[in-house]
Amino acid sequence: MKISIKRFDPLLDPQSSIITYEIPEGLTLLQGLQHLKATTDATLSFDAGCRSGICGSCAVRVNGREELSCSYRPREDDLIEALQYHPLRRDLLVDKRKAVETLRHTSAWLHQSREADISIEDEKRTETQSDCILCHSCYSACPVYAVNPDFLGPFALTRAYRYSADPREGDAKDTIDAIQSNGVWDCTLCGECTAVCPQGIDPKMDITMLRSSSTQYGYSDPNFGAMNFGFDPNGGF
Repeated sequence: MKISIKRFDPLLDPQSSIITYEIPEGLTLLQGLQHLKATTDATLSFDAGCRSGICGSCAVRVNGREELSCSYRPREDDLIEALQYHPLRRDLLVDKRKAVETLRHTSAWLHQSREADISIEDEKRTETQSDCILCHSCYSACPVYAVNPDFLGPFALTRAYRYSADPREGDAKDTIDAIQSNGVWDCTLCGECTAVCPQGIDPKMDITMLRSSSTQYGYSDPNFGAMNFGFDPNGGF
């Protein structure tokens, strides 16, 4: 089976190049990459961890869609690339530090922890959000980063919703305040993040819920101020 990998070596060539390889059939993509590294090219660089779809470290793009390489079964002529919107270190390896920093900027933790009776419904409300494995698939799939590299992003906003909706949070205002700039109103609600999440999390819905919470704290979409809805400010239409 032939697959193509977008290679990059900052020491040898500032430009990426696409190289086609032959791998045995029946392997996961991660197994195929390991096979190539062991038998064909020891310089091939990629990330991996648990090999069980749990740690999220092996996420890459396959034919323009984010996938966990330990779970994905390659097909003939697949194109494998590194995640988008991350500084590229080498081949399929990216620097994830800036993306992880978005978690700190969202202030997504309990600020005024209080005792609360947690019902089964309360648990279910944020159970899926707690399953995020920080694979960065949603970050890579988000088109907002193409125009706004400071956007907080899907997994950070999902984490913000998880804690702002927690019954043990005595005051969610700090979290809501933190997601107004480059946050909930910058999202286009396109749903690309939801489509690629391997854990079944729906960041689009979480962001919608955060918008609702934001209005309860007196915030509104700042983009509305720039819209005239067809009316001429001078009195015409």
